[in-house]
Amino acid sequence: MGTEPTSDGAERTLINDLSSSLLRIDIVNGPLLYVVLGLASMQLLYLLLRAPTKTWILTIVIAVAGGVSVAGVTWFVVVTIVDAFGMSPGLVSFLWFAGTCTAVAIAIANFWKSRLHRKIAAAASVILFLAAGTLAINASFGLNRTLGSLFGMTIESAIALPTVSGPKESGPLYQSWEAPADLPVKGTTGSQIIPNTVSGFTSRPAGIYLPPAALISNAPALPLVIFLMGQPGNPDPSFIAATLDRDAAAHGGLAPIVIVADQLGDPSKDPLCLDTPNYGNAETFITTDVVNWAKKNLNIINDPRYWTIAGYSNGGQCAISLAVKHPDLFANVVDISGEEFAGSEIEASTLADVFHGDQAAYDAVKPLNLLAAKKFSDTVAIFTVGSNDAGFIPGQQRMASAASAAGMTVTYWESPNGGHVLPALPDGLDEAFIVLYPRLGLAPPTA
Repeated sequence: MGTEPTSDGAERTLINDLSSSLLRIDIVNGPLLYVVLGLASMQLLYLLLRAPTKTWILTIVIAVAGGVSVAGVTWFVVVTIVDAFGMSPGLVSFLWFAGTCTAVAIAIANFWKSRLHRKIAAAASVILFLAAGTLAINASFGLNRTLGSLFGMTIESAIALPTVSGPKESGPLYQSWEAPADLPVKGTTGSQIIPNTVSGFTSRPAGIYLPPAALISNAPALPLVIFLMGQPGNPDPSFIAATLDRDAAAHGGLAPIVIVADQLGDPSKDPLCLDTPNYGNAETFITTDVVNWAKKNLNIINDPRYWTIAGYSNGGQCAISLAVKHPDLFANVVDISGEEFAGSEIEASTLADVFHGDQAAYDAVKPLNLLAAKKFSDTVAIFTVGSNDAGFIPGQQRMASAASAAGMTVTYWESPNGGHVLPALPDGLDEAFIVLYPRLGLAPPTA
């Protein structure tokens, strides 16, 4: 006896597709940001338009003053005293925050001596203003480019990995590579769960970038980049994929294969890229589990000269620390707007909580001290930072000097008018791979 087909599977697929589409909405350059800001502006105008009595004008003045005052005090406490972000988010972010607080205060003022429909509009406005302010502040950073990323959710679908079939010997690919007729125009991104077999470290799915040259039959083995994003943040491959797609287009489809690994696990916590009882074995996860998985599953050149550890902000500190401690794995390092040392923004609590007050143990893992104790004969290091990122420039300069003194071949570069995120992150990636392409055998040596 046959069974009637059900639509449950189709409905679940439709719901999943819709959810995925929503999470992929661009909230930095897409229309959603402007639609929400436009609606918020119209709603604010509506809330302001009441009979201009002296009482109402005074109420609005008090609301504006109160909103700005709350914003100023909150900003001072959170950014200056608590140092919750390890840096100043900047003037633009403060202005958006102050504007949001002021708009909310005006909405609250509309509850006073108003009709029911105006009270309902004011209550809805609070939610709208908070959403608009959140999107605007996020856009001023540009780090979370989609709704999914904003909420810390992985939006990349599982990526199909090509068969590991290319030659494993190292060599300058630019000399032997001939782009086939069916070469894709761009690379592809996706995600993969990397088993924590050795470390036991709990991580989110890694982002993966496969360049055009990796997507053809009989693809060549390519260089490997392990990239680490900031904290809080997500293992999002979109930034480095944008850089490498442009580079691949200029070099016949050649670019490194990239793993955007998750060194955080929980984006609200910082495991310091160390093995600690507090936060787990983050260092072993990157240097053993991720590396072993890459060797087994990716068509990469099996030679550390062609391997790069790279990172941004928290990930930048991780990158230089891991490169110094594991030169047998990584002969190239990229540190974009990196923290000077693990836990630098909360040094006192890191010393107490992770190192139990042992200053010598803490100092022993700081990159400057690690660099002072070693010499490197064949490591290329790139340090970049935004020219307006005053809180991070001195540390990057010290790091570049120490790396040079330790024998590394160093490039130091500042992104013109760059803050901590934009355009310092994409600019830093662009500059880094200008330096690295010849080093990785993907382009002829520069003159």
